[in-house]
Amino acid sequence: QVQVVESGGGLVQPGESLRLSCEVSGATSTPYGVIWHRQSPGQQRDWVASVGGTGARKFVDSVKGRFTIFRDNAKNTVYLQMNNLKPEDTGVYYCEAVRGTLSYWGQGTQVTVSS
Repeated sequence: QVQVVESGGGLVQPGESLRLSCEVSGATSTPYGVIWHRQSPGQQRDWVASVGGTGARKFVDSVKGRFTIFRDNAKNTVYLQMNNLKPEDTGVYYCEAVRGTLSYWGQGTQVTVSS
């Protein structure tokens, strides 16, 4: 049974940083692709960043240059490093682990950027 657990959210001021973690347990030796999504208040859930099983990275334009994503396959964990956070980054961040047609979601972690 694959489980996805996010952690690392919190309340920060604009300009500060946070690192979110997404641990995928119960997976096989082949790494899953991981997609980070964000659901801001009153908004739909949108894709923010992703890393493929081979390490290919993609970012939505609004976070390019501020967010980075990297994986530690030994820990089955993908990290979303968020720098220079802005109030519009506020939302619940969800991690989705994917492989082919299979998709597993975590419960989300809240990020609030406010002065």
